[in-house]
Amino acid sequence: VLCVQVALRIRPLREAEVEEGAALSARRVGDQRVTLMDPSEDPDDILRANRSREKTFLFDMVFDHTATQEEVYVSTTKSLIEGVISGYNATIFAYGPTGTGKTYTMLGTDSEPGIYVRALDDLFKGLGASAEEMDYTVSMSYLEIYNEVIRDLLNPSSGFLDLREDSRGRIQIAGITEVSTTNAQEIMELLMKGNKQRTQEPTAANRVSSRSHAVLQVTVTQKSRRKETSEEMWIGKLFMVDLAGSERAAQTQNRGKRMKEGAHINRSLLALGNCINALSEKGGSRTQFVNFRDSKLTRLLKDSLGGNSRTVMIAHISPASSSFEESRMTLIYAYRAKNIKTQV
Repeated sequence: VLCVQVALRIRPLREAEVEEGAALSARRVGDQRVTLMDPSEDPDDILRANRSREKTFLFDMVFDHTATQEEVYVSTTKSLIEGVISGYNATIFAYGPTGTGKTYTMLGTDSEPGIYVRALDDLFKGLGASAEEMDYTVSMSYLEIYNEVIRDLLNPSSGFLDLREDSRGRIQIAGITEVSTTNAQEIMELLMKGNKQRTQEPTAANRVSSRSHAVLQVTVTQKSRRKETSEEMWIGKLFMVDLAGSERAAQTQNRGKRMKEGAHINRSLLALGNCINALSEKGGSRTQFVNFRDSKLTRLLKDSLGGNSRTVMIAHISPASSSFEESRMTLIYAYRAKNIKTQV
């Protein structure tokens, strides 16, 4: 039984935040701690003098603005890849408010690629090393969940897709494009292209806010080349999920359509949160019902959360005092996820 690993990444302060005079409210202390300072409390307030303005949270890893993409990848994801090659499932989530760097962590830029590309690079290297004994195929699909509908990012013209369950209870997406490739560069191009198809809209918090959850699913199938064991197959799945920003409408100044969209985003994140809460309490005495059917997102990730998967969540926050409330909620949410146990 393994616990969900939770890492935290604190992005650098933005110029706009510095100009507004935002102070630093989140600080990394050592490798595993983060302290969050409440900016709203007046130090001269006698009634609250004894109440600590600082809250400390403990995670498996904490990164601040000095951490490179490589460091984040090596500490969170690299060790999962060998597991996928041996037929285990693995899941990596990026979670946090709008504008805290989730897409940067997962997709990255051409010069600073994120987890997607680094993970696939290592996957192909690992598979290449055992290619003499094993035949392998790698297929991937890239989809988004937007307003509770599923769109194929590699073939956006295919319209909305259905989630179906097969006879073994595995969740399938009917009609999704699966691309087979052995080249990480090709994949990067596909992902960049797919990402341009993602639903992005400017909000007050972020100019290119991802308004949908993007899920990259990589399936590795291996067969032994030796005749006598040729019946055996290893299938490992790797899910990499860039969640839409969790946010309060006040912060993003959303109105009308954006507001509705935000409600949908928050609905699926709430469903995810409910599942996380139920799963984290499952270790206790009462048998908790976990409702995965509340949203498409939780149905798709059923295995990665409560089932047969090694799971890592990378929570993201902004260090600015103006984002204190968002950061606090994110830290509480992520801290809960640490109690979830999965069976691999």
